[in-house]
Amino acid sequence: MKIVELDIRVPYESRGRILRHILSRLRGRIRDIHFFPPDSRGISEVRMEVIEENPSPLLAELKKLLKGGGIAFRVFTEA
Repeated sequence: MKIVELDIRVPYESRGRILRHILSRLRGRIRDIHFFPPDSRGISEVRMEVIEENPSPLLAELKKLLKGGGIAFRVFTEA
């Protein structure tokens, strides 16, 4: 198992739709999550730590979903 930190930047207007999809996919594997308010351009940031065996398929799916935003990730540790 790997602990992966996802730093997701999405437009504030579509944050709910995108997070609903992500949370339904990751239910039970989210270790920690932080929501940050939108900046002056209307981009909101969400940081979450996820326990995932193979993060590659998850990242590919998130990149397809986040057309108007961005995603950065770090693999913290292997448990």
